[in-house]
Amino acid sequence: MNEAKIENLYDLTHTLAAEYLSGFTYPWEALSGIKELIIEIGKTLDPEEYDEIEENVWVSKSAVIARSAYIGAPAIIGHGTEVRHGAYIRSSALVGEGCVVGNSVELKNVILFDNVQVPHYNYVGDSILGYRAHMGAGSITSNVKSDKSHVVVKDKFDGVEIDTERKKFGAALGDFCEVGCNAVLNPGTVLSRNVSVYPTSCVRGVIHHGSIFKNDGTVIEKK
Repeated sequence: MNEAKIENLYDLTHTLAAEYLSGFTYPWEALSGIKELIIEIGKTLDPEEYDEIEENVWVSKSAVIARSAYIGAPAIIGHGTEVRHGAYIRSSALVGEGCVVGNSVELKNVILFDNVQVPHYNYVGDSILGYRAHMGAGSITSNVKSDKSHVVVKDKFDGVEIDTERKKFGAALGDFCEVGCNAVLNPGTVLSRNVSVYPTSCVRGVIHHGSIFKNDGTVIEKK
């Protein structure tokens, strides 16, 4: 399960959560403490650079926030990030620098590294998206199994399974991942670095570094 380890997924220099994440082996282990982490980090932010627009909601002075967007506490919106019309940041969202949170996008209990783009009609819940990860229009992270049992992360290539002991875990996207339009990342999906997912795909499990996941479920190595 090496492909699913934080040290192999992310360049931690691109998030305010670096110290926090370095204390865990796998990304799903970090999900339960995101709310408290945001509040802790927020209290240390320079008021010359961030406005606390309401209690426990910090927005960079260089961020662009549409008037129709909703940002629920706690949340941090980083430098140069754009939050567009109708975005719904429900709660517990640590959004990095240079990100795009687009129209009708919903975020809940997430860490978005710098330069992440979730620009159109995306749902991202109980998930961590690495540096320069991009989700195409309509692609979502599904974070709860239909029977509400624990999410299990499966690496079919290594033949390993791990019970996360969580009922809610959407996906972990490594740095530079590209998810095509209208793809569904099922609970417990882990995309290692530089993975591309075809549009309309239904993905589950661990997809190894530098792979392409096709919409018929086949996985090939990038050339």
